[in-house]
Amino acid sequence: MACEIVETEYFTLHTLDDGVFAVIAKPGQGAWSNAGIVDLGEELLVFDSLSTPSAGKELRRQAESLTGKKVKYLINSHYHGDHVFGNQVFLDTTIISTYETQKLCKEKNNIEDLEKEEKEMKQYLLQLENQIDSTEDNILQASLINQYQEMSKVLDDLSQLQIVLPSLLFEEKLTINGADRMVELYCLGGGHSPSDTFMYLPKEKIAFMGDIATEDLHVPIDNPVEFLSILQQVKQMDIDTIVPGHGSVTNMALCNTLIDYLSFLTQSSKEAIQRKLSVEDFISAFEIPKKYKEWKGVNGIKKNLKTIYTYLQKN
Repeated sequence: MACEIVETEYFTLHTLDDGVFAVIAKPGQGAWSNAGIVDLGEELLVFDSLSTPSAGKELRRQAESLTGKKVKYLINSHYHGDHVFGNQVFLDTTIISTYETQKLCKEKNNIEDLEKEEKEMKQYLLQLENQIDSTEDNILQASLINQYQEMSKVLDDLSQLQIVLPSLLFEEKLTINGADRMVELYCLGGGHSPSDTFMYLPKEKIAFMGDIATEDLHVPIDNPVEFLSILQQVKQMDIDTIVPGHGSVTNMALCNTLIDYLSFLTQSSKEAIQRKLSVEDFISAFEIPKKYKEWKGVNGIKKNLKTIYTYLQKN
């Protein structure tokens, strides 16, 4: 499905089609999330800019040296730092997101006091160190170690980090036509974040999903109902290849796995509410099914259970 062609310090590059490349992050090296490179014909489009300016710089260098063309567009799938902290490397390009993602980038990612930010990040890293030392759960420990390594890379780059906001904004759908290829951007709502964009290449049947799709990861949930709805709509699309926000290049089976996951957590939460269990009692008594026990994530399945339980109670 995907042929690896380049290995860098931060990521590996895989060919998905002629002129379409998946950028798969190496754990703990400063890329943190996956990205994509698409040759539109006369110029390039990049999907997400990775977690640090250093990784973003390598992303752009590889894209342009690989194709001999310049990047014209950068897409931000959502506002989280591991997908947008490389934006400054693409300052001279057209950076695209939804209106909501731009708003959240401005509100949530703003660094007003560098010294304070560095101090808080060092305190957070110390907390992670303590958690790593104290946990006996191997899966949780691996998740915490990766979080520590990735946040350490962000701290290394913090003094040079500039928050660069998207400039071309859309609501639900945007089509970009190149000389040789067309791509479609969709925002069907917010599942992982309040506004999640994915990119679809209809001719190649390839989708770059951002964190709407992740592999073996208890990805944090913002809105469980919208998350499930987005995945169900994606399932109806003609897609052969999925590039997740985290994990390996795969196919639509991942979409089915995540639909099952969200449906199971939602049904479990509904039953707990019907039985009038408190959220604390529900979570403490919850037994993680075997198929989800190896999934990673510093907050694990229980944070997602709490989110869904609370959402259902309020709605």
